[in-house]
Amino acid sequence: MSEAVLFEMVEPHVALVTINRPEARNAVNAAVSAGMEAAVDWAEADAEIRVVVLTGAGPHAFCAGADLKEVSAGRSTALAGARYGFGGFVKAPRTKLWIAAAQGHALAGGLELLLACDMAVAAETATFGLPEVKRSLVAAAGGIFRLPRALPKAIAMQMIATGEPIPAALALQHGLVNAVVPQGEVREAALGLARRVTANAPVAVRESLAIARQALVLDDDTLWAMSRSASERIKQTEDFQEGPRAFVEKRPPRWVGR
Repeated sequence: MSEAVLFEMVEPHVALVTINRPEARNAVNAAVSAGMEAAVDWAEADAEIRVVVLTGAGPHAFCAGADLKEVSAGRSTALAGARYGFGGFVKAPRTKLWIAAAQGHALAGGLELLLACDMAVAAETATFGLPEVKRSLVAAAGGIFRLPRALPKAIAMQMIATGEPIPAALALQHGLVNAVVPQGEVREAALGLARRVTANAPVAVRESLAIARQALVLDDDTLWAMSRSASERIKQTEDFQEGPRAFVEKRPPRWVGR
């Protein structure tokens, strides 16, 4: 485990990953990229993990993006990690659901990390932005195409072209985040959302996510085919029998994940 990224199981089926550079507003350096790759691999390999909450250490920033000291020293390649793109995360193939817990600002590459997650909870004081154009950079870690998918076109274009951030309230209004809460409640709100996910059949969640993540990039015929295939796989699981049985017996389902 890298000291720059901490990961641990915090409750049944839920892991917490923390970017741990509060003195640098959790900016991404080579150690963060390597640590995030290790965290992704750990989460994917551990069958007990169903949801991962990603946050940053300290109150000020979820992640301030790339460490510009690394960039100016010509070491920006290291920020992409060995396999999964910027921050060791933005291009990672994942089957588990990730929730960003933005206790502080998510800017530049920090917003790109958040956009690579499936859901997000934010502090009332957090802001979200892609200021790359202010430094003659491009938000090439997914921001310039993921942001227009996540927000109305006009809002996304304004953020990209001006480099100016938006506040948490506007991010919530337009669906960039799932909830906005007081800063001290961000982690618990994200964990609460994770619990609502883990209450469901894990195979059904995993199969559904795999399709939903492709909804904006694949054509309908392909998505119909993927949905049919997923349904057939679900029918072969023990949980497919357990769901209706628990409903009839008026009890919580006991999912086994197979």
